[in-house]
Amino acid sequence: MIEPYKLLDHRVQKWLFKQGWPDLREIQKKSIPPILAGKSDVLISASTAAGKTEAFFLPACSAIADDIDGFGILYISPLKALINDQYRRLESLCDLLDMPVVPWHGDSPQSLKNKAKKDPRGVLLITPESLESLLIRDPKWVKSAFNNLKYIVIDEFHAFIGSERGHQLLSLLNRVEHLLGRYSNPVPRVALSATLGELEKVPALLRPNETLPCELITDEKHKSQLSIKVHGYVEPIITEEDDQRYPAEYQICQKLFELCRGDSHLVFANSRKRTESIAVQLSDFCEQQLVPNEFFPHHGSLAKESREELEARLQKETLPTTAICTMTLELGIDIGKVNSVVQVAAPHSVSSLRQRMGRSGRRGSPAVLRMLIAENELTENSSIVDCLRLELIQSLAMIRLLISNKWFEPADNQLMHFSTLLHQVLALVAQWGGVRADQLFELLCKNGPFQHTTASQFKSLLQHMGSQELLTQISSGELVLGIKGERLVDHYSFYAVFKTPEEYRIIVGNKTLGTLPIDSLVLEGQHIVFSGRRWKVVDVDTDKKTIYVEKTKGGKPPKFGGEGMSIHNRVRQEMFQILSEGDYRISIGEHKVDFIDPQAKVMFEEAVNYFQQANLANICVVQQGKTTCIFTWMGDKVINTLVALLNKNGFEVGAFGGVIEVEKSNVEEVKRLLSKLNAESLPSESDLAASVVEKNIEKFDEYIPNDLLNFGYGSRAFNIADTKSWLTNQF
Repeated sequence: MIEPYKLLDHRVQKWLFKQGWPDLREIQKKSIPPILAGKSDVLISASTAAGKTEAFFLPACSAIADDIDGFGILYISPLKALINDQYRRLESLCDLLDMPVVPWHGDSPQSLKNKAKKDPRGVLLITPESLESLLIRDPKWVKSAFNNLKYIVIDEFHAFIGSERGHQLLSLLNRVEHLLGRYSNPVPRVALSATLGELEKVPALLRPNETLPCELITDEKHKSQLSIKVHGYVEPIITEEDDQRYPAEYQICQKLFELCRGDSHLVFANSRKRTESIAVQLSDFCEQQLVPNEFFPHHGSLAKESREELEARLQKETLPTTAICTMTLELGIDIGKVNSVVQVAAPHSVSSLRQRMGRSGRRGSPAVLRMLIAENELTENSSIVDCLRLELIQSLAMIRLLISNKWFEPADNQLMHFSTLLHQVLALVAQWGGVRADQLFELLCKNGPFQHTTASQFKSLLQHMGSQELLTQISSGELVLGIKGERLVDHYSFYAVFKTPEEYRIIVGNKTLGTLPIDSLVLEGQHIVFSGRRWKVVDVDTDKKTIYVEKTKGGKPPKFGGEGMSIHNRVRQEMFQILSEGDYRISIGEHKVDFIDPQAKVMFEEAVNYFQQANLANICVVQQGKTTCIFTWMGDKVINTLVALLNKNGFEVGAFGGVIEVEKSNVEEVKRLLSKLNAESLPSESDLAASVVEKNIEKFDEYIPNDLLNFGYGSRAFNIADTKSWLTNQF
């Protein structure tokens, strides 16, 4: 049998020899035959730095090595920085093949684009937004430049799945095939990713109309070594008499300074505010010790130059550098080798944790992951969330799911993304000049990614777009852009379908407390924790982007509100299992591996003791003072659903870290209501969404008719079926 590398173009073999590689990796060998054959889609799933990029480009460049007419490979990336990175990595290989590589995004030199316009060939590296711009502004050139396209490759595919940008991307790929007349002879799609849950479902997400088979290639032999340590910290109650104790964040910064100085690391701090405060404290420590600063922030609000300077410093590997970052460094930009990844606070998701972990342990050394988790000091007034140490328990559950179960969150494919559908309608009409409604439905819904959208929903959307002057129907029956539609499409910001979640000001009386992203559920009458205090939402003003609150009584608020991305059912169920068993350790063969420090162990024992005393393995409704707490051990969609149902029934309610708190109530009346809810048919997700004041989450939601907005928000925030199932099991 021929060795896979011998199937490659002889110049590619020569390039491999020059790299001094002793052999190709397993995943690279497996990828060569199906990619060279070009008869199927291919999904390459392997850990970060396992060689996925080369697994695609070695055979793909071999296949187009002698093509001189048009681009052979269309590479799509979620990040400009990743495109610049791939451009650097591909240069030497493509030089040997005399094959141009063209980085095409907003910051690319115009000279490179002009050259490619005149002589399109080789590899085009592009973002979805730039591809959108080309299709709208220059479809004729796209048609000729892509005429001999052999491959479309999507890097970091998991970053697109389930998001509005992912739906835009799939729609763009469909539109490209339609433009090229290749519906019956589709261009093979190759997806590269390190974190994809439920792999068997991914091919349908890569090509919703399933007109090509998909081959899955995974990295079975590549076993990366992993070192994990969880450190616990207590947030002390500091009084004037007791000024010898430091806040938890100060203690965490001391530990970071001790762990990270003198080498390169990534510290994920989950929020921009926290990123900045930690970076400032660490640079202060450097100044106090009269040593050069090696700690720098990295987040989306920073100037591009600052971010690129830090990325370049990490790549050089000549100076010790620690980046304190948000999700911005989670994706695969090549930042060289970092010694360890540190997670401050519970991660957002298991897949995010896996992605972050993959940033360390490159080139043969083990991946090192540390978690630094702070919990409030316990008093007789402590909240249940604090007593159960839920931030620590969530972190332990995520680590266990990742390592023992090799599980991470599958994409949520129930989301409707009407905002992106509206955007794609406008984009298609702009691209073609005029399109019939049935053609739009065929291209976007029947054959495209919006397959959950019914014909009546699509009709409702188009009619509303007409009433908003986004579209106009001409005498031929075709739809063209209306006055507002032209204005939207002509604006430079149109090509992107995503927006940063809007920040709402939180106001009590005349005082502004701060801002809160509005992509989490906020209902009037709901209780929230902000700035270390409990508040009741009195009013939500969508015009002024303001949430009015008033003080509300209750015990000390929990530190861990669990805000952020939606937590999956499986994570909370693993938390329940850990607390029920009183054991967080990971089984490796017959051994159980411990991975937490003494302080975290004390906090874990406090959690287990409280769990046992409250008998939470057997009961789900508990009284604490004048508050009744409901434990579902289910994900945030179920929590949101119950919060909305309780709110609808006149209760004052809040949810923190997965625990529902019902104010001024007792166990009996809460149980009565839950039993009543179980006995009757529940309102739909759309009905619940109708009581949410602010539903404009996605970029073009303001142009969506109210019934569709409720339907879309309902599928994002609530889950009636899982809630009903939980109620039936408990009552």
